[in-house]
Amino acid sequence: MRNPVFPPSPWHEGEIAMQRLAGVEARMDEVGRRVVRDHLIDQHREFYPLLPMVVLGAVDPSGDVWATLRSGHPGFLRAKDVHTLCVELAREPVDPAESGMEDGAALGLLGIDLGTRRRNRLNGTLSRSSRGFDLAVAQSFGNCPKYIQPRQVRFTRDPAAPPVLPPRASLALDETARTVIARADTFFVASYADLEAGRQVDVSHRGGRSGFVRLGNDGWLTIPDFPGNRFFNTLGNIALNGRAGLAFPDFQTGGLLQMTGEAEILYEHADGARLEGAERHWRFRPCRIVWRADALPIRYDPAE
Repeated sequence: MRNPVFPPSPWHEGEIAMQRLAGVEARMDEVGRRVVRDHLIDQHREFYPLLPMVVLGAVDPSGDVWATLRSGHPGFLRAKDVHTLCVELAREPVDPAESGMEDGAALGLLGIDLGTRRRNRLNGTLSRSSRGFDLAVAQSFGNCPKYIQPRQVRFTRDPAAPPVLPPRASLALDETARTVIARADTFFVASYADLEAGRQVDVSHRGGRSGFVRLGNDGWLTIPDFPGNRFFNTLGNIALNGRAGLAFPDFQTGGLLQMTGEAEILYEHADGARLEGAERHWRFRPCRIVWRADALPIRYDPAE
């Protein structure tokens, strides 16, 4: 009788280090080999074409990582086969993440349905096409619905139409940015690690009660890390390279606040920042900031 053949561990050293600190290293080794796949399962191939929005994480030529949201009529995401996700999106030169989406680049992708609170993630390598790009799957896995605030989507313009208002770039947080952060109950974070096998980019969701992100007088954002799937993709990447990109959508106006900068893990609770249920905190200091007032052609209304 042959011994069963298990796939290799999907975790890199940063993720493993965080899992070890949390006391779940052995458990996550078993889980990871079982649920992190190099292909799209049937459920995921059926899920992506239903979405009107996707979250992307990309690294620009200078090494800064950005998170962004892009929209399209359902069907703009579809599985070409079990190893390829086709993404039909026009280029957006005003999006700071766009320069990291050239042929051959590593990309992180999060498909999230705020109405049903379903989400699935993948990362891989993109190749440009006439209608957008194809993403060759390196890792694909699902996430639980924890901390996702339910919302219902509606389009306010054709997603193919470009924004009318120009972006506003800065090096410091202005009053608009501070207000968006203070009110947020949802944001997205992109991170990456340069590994022996190549660059691996991740983008993920963070949620909590409005105001769960604290902005200090020193310009650093302090963010609680609530218990999740214990994969530690984001914190594992931050442990290795100390960079992150954050995107705060304003679901009422269609605005999008994008930031890239330094990140660090606080292994002890931050003074004055402890929130009930948080296991630890991490901090982020924006170095480059872009506010796009009408970036999103969709609105998300609170679910009734």
